[in-house]
Parts: sequence; structure tokens; C-alpha cells
Amino acid sequence: MARSSEFVDFVLESLEPLGGVSARRMFGGWGIYKDGVMFALIAYDQLYLKVDDGNRAAFEARGLQPFTYTGKGRPIRMSYREAPGEGFDDPDILCDWARAACAAALRARAQQRR
Repeated sequence: MARSSEFVDFVLESLEPLGGVSARRMFGGWGIYKDGVMFALIAYDQLYLKVDDGNRAAFEARGLQPFTYTGKGRPIRMSYREAPGEGFDDPDILCDWARAACAAALRARAQQRR
């Protein structure tokens, strides 16, 4: 998955204003966490943000593609979508999208606990 820890470092630096953001290696890629909750992942030097019904429309309106991998011979689509490209030029934009992804991750976590 992620090939470059340089990209991971860049993402973490861009998300620094959120506070409490960290990265952990996972399955050849990286999980991006805020306060222990995974809200993003990096695979093949691409950032994907958590989506749910609360923020999916914004990603779809921009044509941002879901993270998909092949498992057991078929494509598996996860609830993460590409981060918008302009966020890499403007950390404020990336942080806004990341905040929405954090909220989606917290909603998913609350739902799992029920």
C-alpha cells in the first residue's frame, strides 16, 4: 500500500492544526488516527477519509472515489474516499475535510458500541 513515509509525514504535518493526529502502519499502508480513532488511511501514497451518510454527499459531489481493494478475488469497497486534491495545497481545506471524516469515524464507533 503506502510506499512513502514522506507522504505520511506530509499528511501529518498538514493535519497538525487538528491536534492529536498520529499514523500507524497497517496492512502495508497507514491508518491515520485522532485521539485513538481511525478517520483516514493512506494507501499507495493516496489519502482516503472516512465517510458515512453525514458527509458522503460532499465526496460524491466532487467525484472523489472510494478506497477499494481486491479480497477473495473480488473488489471490496470501504467507507473511505479520496481526499480532495486542493487540500494538499491548503492545509485549512484538508483540515475541514478531515474534521468531517473524524465526525464520521466517531459516529461509526458509537454505532458499533450499541
